[in-house]
Amino acid sequence: MSAQIIDGKKIAEDIRAEVKRDAAAFTAARGFPPGLAFILVGDNPASQSYVRSKGKACAELGFHSVTETMPTDTSEADVLRKIEEFNQDRNIHGILVQLPLPKKINEQNVIQAIDPHKDVDGFHPFNVGQLVIGEETLFPCTPAGIQELLVRSGNDPSGKHVVVVGRSNIVGKPIANILLQKKPGANAVVTIAHTGTKDLTLFTKSADILIAAIGRAKAITREMVREGVVVIDVGINRIEDPSSPKGSRLVGDVDFDSVAPIAKAITPVPGGVGPMTIAMLMKNTLKAAERQEVSRKA
Repeated sequence: MSAQIIDGKKIAEDIRAEVKRDAAAFTAARGFPPGLAFILVGDNPASQSYVRSKGKACAELGFHSVTETMPTDTSEADVLRKIEEFNQDRNIHGILVQLPLPKKINEQNVIQAIDPHKDVDGFHPFNVGQLVIGEETLFPCTPAGIQELLVRSGNDPSGKHVVVVGRSNIVGKPIANILLQKKPGANAVVTIAHTGTKDLTLFTKSADILIAAIGRAKAITREMVREGVVVIDVGINRIEDPSSPKGSRLVGDVDFDSVAPIAKAITPVPGGVGPMTIAMLMKNTLKAAERQEVSRKA
């Protein structure tokens, strides 16, 4: 068996092209573009890189963006005040506070301060609740990207047994809730396994679709999956590799080399789930802009 390699780069490019087209139509109709605000607290290099990448995507797709950079010693109250400024700004349709935050700032307080209609990360309790009960809302970007990968690669989850390995609020829980809804591109039978599961292989081997999001390099091996499985690897782990110029390389939560030969389809790392996250952020921002402008006209 030769596995289908699910090309996240290509699918993300397709989504970005669709968003660019629709954003241009939005701008032409409204006289202003969709707007996205970033709040970056501290000098974490990875966070700085992520925000730059997102800002670049805004420029490429015709969005207005603002980046508010705040020093590490910024108080929680100052962060909340800045969020409220963006909540009230009609030119800003989405607000993204880059995580992680400095330890002295309560992450949940910050998330809950964002207007749910501008919560393009999909982390606000209102949007989480809407997701769980099956209402239309802003989905977290990585889980939404996983659903797009499955549907656009021809691996519809409807009626399939999906096993999610991982229970984080960012990936595991939301993708489980997305895929169990009685809706197109979902309607799956969903099981959640995690680090506390006593016999993980019992569950992973029963999966038609396996979503690995546990943050452990090559944790899912050939012996743990059945032939013909569809594998979505969310993990990004850096391991030592003397043969690499950098002395290390990125791998997923799945042992790609051993699993790919028996899988029906599999995402690579890098180049699988990763590119989807920013694409879905842009899609969420456009969706938020359209909904806010319709609401204002009503």
